Amino acid sequence: MRQSPAFPTRSTPTRSTAIHTIQRELTAFARRARGRAAELHPELPLVASSILDLVIERDGCLATELAEHFLLDKSTVSRQVAALERLGYLTREIDPANRRNHILRATPAGQRIAREAEQRRREAFAERFRDWDDEDLAELAGYLVRYNAADG
Repeated sequence: MRQSPAFPTRSTPTRSTAIHTIQRELTAFARRARGRAAELHPELPLVASSILDLVIERDGCLATELAEHFLLDKSTVSRQVAALERLGYLTREIDPANRRNHILRATPAGQRIAREAEQRRREAFAERFRDWDDEDLAELAGYLVRYNAADG
């Protein structure tokens, strides 16, 4: 396995140093992702794109479910949903189980734009990882799954 630029020697960093480096690198990753989201689809900020992706993944959901999933304020979700509706990417249907609720669903245009954005993201990731070997990629993938599955 290649040496990480953060830890150029064979010595193992302290736990504190490793956690600090992980925090710094994940923060940089998040900032880059926000910037890249604007490049990949100028009409869709990262939050709106993420909302659209989840609505598609779940084949429809409530705004409250979006707020819970992304740990966002309901007003933030409401603004993003309204923007997606204005763009013609989301519609609202009355929830037959509770007529006071609305199920959000992606329109065909929303599904198309999400597929296009996903393809551009895949291409960007493939380019970024072009020099990584399969073992390193699999290891990173496993670590990210493990990290995201952890409570807290």
